[in-house]
Amino acid sequence: MLRLRNSILSHLLSTSAASTVWPLHQHLSAAAAAVSPRPSFAVEKYLIDTCGLTRAQALKAATKIPHVNCPSKPDAVLAFLAGLGLSSADVAAVVARDPKFLCAGVERTLDPVVLGLNGLGISRSEVARLVSLAPERFRSRCIVSKLQYYLPLFGSTERLLRALNHSSNLLSSSLEKVVKPNVAFLQECGLGACDIASLCGCARWILATKPEHVRAMATRAEAVGVPRGSGLFRQAMQAVAFLSESEIAIKVEQLKNMLKWSDAEVGIAVRKAPMVLVRSNDALQRKSEFFISEVGLEPAYIAHRPALLSYSLEGRIKPRYYVLKFLKVKGLLHQDRDYYNAVMISEKFFMARFICPHKKAAPHLAEDYAAACRGEMATRFRFT
Repeated sequence: MLRLRNSILSHLLSTSAASTVWPLHQHLSAAAAAVSPRPSFAVEKYLIDTCGLTRAQALKAATKIPHVNCPSKPDAVLAFLAGLGLSSADVAAVVARDPKFLCAGVERTLDPVVLGLNGLGISRSEVARLVSLAPERFRSRCIVSKLQYYLPLFGSTERLLRALNHSSNLLSSSLEKVVKPNVAFLQECGLGACDIASLCGCARWILATKPEHVRAMATRAEAVGVPRGSGLFRQAMQAVAFLSESEIAIKVEQLKNMLKWSDAEVGIAVRKAPMVLVRSNDALQRKSEFFISEVGLEPAYIAHRPALLSYSLEGRIKPRYYVLKFLKVKGLLHQDRDYYNAVMISEKFFMARFICPHKKAAPHLAEDYAAACRGEMATRFRFT
């Protein structure tokens, strides 16, 4: 460097001696401009002006891609994203979440990934959603083989995308060491692909967690009285997913106290409807009081029909009770209908059995029932 500088100075001095027009300092400035490096690529400015990030986002993102010194590769990536149909806001969100996406090779990685996913039947718009959901995973070719495994399990791209929306860990977890062992174990417990996909909807971490955690979860499900292979085992797994053994024991005691159940009755209820373990205490208390005090149901009756506890008190349980009571008081119910059956049937069949046949005798019944479903107590439903 010293030799270069001396050479430049020597050249300038000899030149300046022969020239009376160009002063020495101008020679030095021109020489400095000739040997100075090109201005560095302004990453932060590019992130703000071209990618649409806020200044705060750009400052944070720039620290993750300090090696980017020209816009050629980022420009190619932005063109790729635009080609998939991502909006400016979507692109900004992708870059903010994963700035390294701007460094991905379009021809080497991104285009082959798109072709591979299209080959699995995933449309271009679905590919675009996938980029937004998991950009850091999309820039790896292994995403194609992982989705090839997951698609049959979830049954459709839409279900898979919904699962990834809540747990992108599915794409980062090892298929061989974690996911496949968990799936195999759940299948041994009698769960089919639809059951597993449904379980992932609530316990989103289940396939990506350590296999020993899934086995412990199954043990807790069995402990509440639901055996493996039972049609309710998936619900039992779902119910105990976020409960420890001690928390389950506490909940069982609370159920006994709120619903006036014996040990045997609470056991029956949990076996028949494991999700009763995750119902809120406030909701259960209010339903218990209504069933026992208002409707006059015995605790044992409820224990053998715990599905009653799964319905909305205001939106279903009370309105249907008011209709049955009204019909009985008016002498329009010619046989003693079982309340459980009236609650359990669909809205369509409830209307067909208890509302429509009485249009002439009770012309306002449908109106009053609709009001009750909205939480409004009709005057004609007041009998005291």
